Amino acid sequence: MTRTLITLPGLIDCHVHFREPGFEQKEDMESGAAAAHAGGMRTVCEMPNTNPPTVSVAALKEKIQRAERIRNVDIRFFFGATEAGHIQEFRKAWSMPELRKRLVGMKIFFDHSTGDQGANTAVIEEAFKVCAELGAPLVGHCEDAAINAEARELILDQAPEATDVSFYSLMRPCASEARAIERAIQYARMYGTQFHIAHLSTARGVELVRDAKKEGLPVTCEVAPHHLFLTIDDYATLGARGKMNPPLRTAQEQKALWQGIADGTVDCIGTDHAPHLLKEKENGNPLAAPSGVPGTETMLPLLLTVAAGGWPHPNEKSQIENAQMSMDGIKRLCFTNPNRIFNLNATEEEVLQIDTTAEWVLHGAELHAKCGWTPYEGWRVKGKVQRF
Repeated sequence: MTRTLITLPGLIDCHVHFREPGFEQKEDMESGAAAAHAGGMRTVCEMPNTNPPTVSVAALKEKIQRAERIRNVDIRFFFGATEAGHIQEFRKAWSMPELRKRLVGMKIFFDHSTGDQGANTAVIEEAFKVCAELGAPLVGHCEDAAINAEARELILDQAPEATDVSFYSLMRPCASEARAIERAIQYARMYGTQFHIAHLSTARGVELVRDAKKEGLPVTCEVAPHHLFLTIDDYATLGARGKMNPPLRTAQEQKALWQGIADGTVDCIGTDHAPHLLKEKENGNPLAAPSGVPGTETMLPLLLTVAAGGWPHPNEKSQIENAQMSMDGIKRLCFTNPNRIFNLNATEEEVLQIDTTAEWVLHGAELHAKCGWTPYEGWRVKGKVQRF
């Protein structure tokens, strides 16, 4: 078969968790960068929920020092905040040129996720205020803590012995994301903060972002591949391997994400690469398993498959009729927009050569992430990076 080769600039993954320091058994900067590089990424933005968390100048300096050994991927870092003192530390870091060149912005969690980084209302509002003052991007994990707590309590009251992982999507319902996004947009409107919503997963979330943009607010968003290609129907085969925050949604919610891509509401696709070991995922009650899936190496082939007119999910009935992608769309969502939103100054000089005719099967054991598994195990994809 004749190969069809195209080029793209080295891509940007604006949302990864490389787990270093503190959780190197799951992933470290070296293995995470290897996975990103193999997936066509040349720049990644790493999140703060490590151990210690990136909530101080000292912790940021340590991460930057660790990243100096990585040569094939440019690792940038988000700063976290769970209390007022962390925001003051961010202010210091943002003013230091030697740190600023690696510092992307601040990440705030409206509810706890991996690493227990959830912030209270006062800290969240202060983050919006200070980031607006500094002209720094603020990224939000938008799930409402009160709604999540109420939903979880209701489920466990009705089914106290529940172990079915599909209950997890009910414990962190769509209304939780919508409520948190509504609050965030209010703060963005109040302070003029450049605000970016991480891993958008619901139709209502897409509507809220679309309306905020029509209003002229500086609000952007990303979606994750697992929400584009997986739904609650996949719990039956994935079990706890399909558990992440926010959780899998219905096909109707998934359809809204693809529509948001089509009409330009969605700005970026970021993987939320968040690996855990299989023994952690499959040890005991699935509802107690850690949340997160690997994804930085598999995002590009999944998108290339759609761009080639295919659908990578082995169940053809799962295909969303409005799921469309193009090479220009991949460039816009995975390079141009994240480069602009986060002021990364990545260039198009280093290009990827991609064979769009190459067909292959995803196997976690053959990928570079240290965890050794993928939620897309056995999926046939089309398109592969040929030259770095």
